[in-house]
Amino acid sequence: MDEVTDLLAIELSHLNKVKPVLLGDTLTKLEVIHDLSLVIPKGEVLALIGPSGSGKSTLLRMINRIEEPTSGSILLYGSDIQNMNVRKLRRRIGMVSQTPALLPGTIEENISYGPKLRGEPCDAAHFLDLVGLEKSLLQRPASALSIGQQQRMSIARALANNPEVLLLDEPTSALDQTAARNIINLICHLSHRLALTVIMVTHVMEHAKAVATRIALLVHGSLIEEGEAVEFFSDPTTEAGRKFLRGELFESGD
Repeated sequence: MDEVTDLLAIELSHLNKVKPVLLGDTLTKLEVIHDLSLVIPKGEVLALIGPSGSGKSTLLRMINRIEEPTSGSILLYGSDIQNMNVRKLRRRIGMVSQTPALLPGTIEENISYGPKLRGEPCDAAHFLDLVGLEKSLLQRPASALSIGQQQRMSIARALANNPEVLLLDEPTSALDQTAARNIINLICHLSHRLALTVIMVTHVMEHAKAVATRIALLVHGSLIEEGEAVEFFSDPTTEAGRKFLRGELFESGD
């Protein structure tokens, strides 16, 4: 692996995604992602923003291979993810969804699920501490946690696999304002402490401002603007970017 490739965590090249959708009684094809190319350097925190239905979550799911692109390629540190074992890929690229996904059993069992599946030891207390939860919670049922704590536990479970990239799909959308702020503070802390590469979908610009080092704006499945977060929020280079920040850019669909 050369030095340049080693510095690029994710490379998206001419990605396209077409999905079948039912409109009334007619099955048609909808282009959700159109010719999207983007590089995400190692250690960056990228906020994927854009109107509802612009393809942000679909893009995350393709990076994690929950969905496959219609065409184009996705590289993880220079290697095409299509050539990787899916289970091994998802160990290297962790993902946390909007709603905490709980497994049956205790908090400890939830956090250690991935490592134990591979026959590896897991210090669940360490990862619980990483996300700011007390070690005394380990033997409690995961369902006994508040929703904000459940989301922290979901992040801990992803971190227990020691991922190189962490995908966050609207991680605060199911939380109240205080819990959401705590999750954003946690993401900031973890990205610095662990030098993680993070890709976060969010519709809350205050959260994007707080956590992101880079911004990518998607509209109708196309990458419209990408660059340093500070520069985007101070002076977007595109009219679409300016309209989006003013709350004047809307899109329907999913």
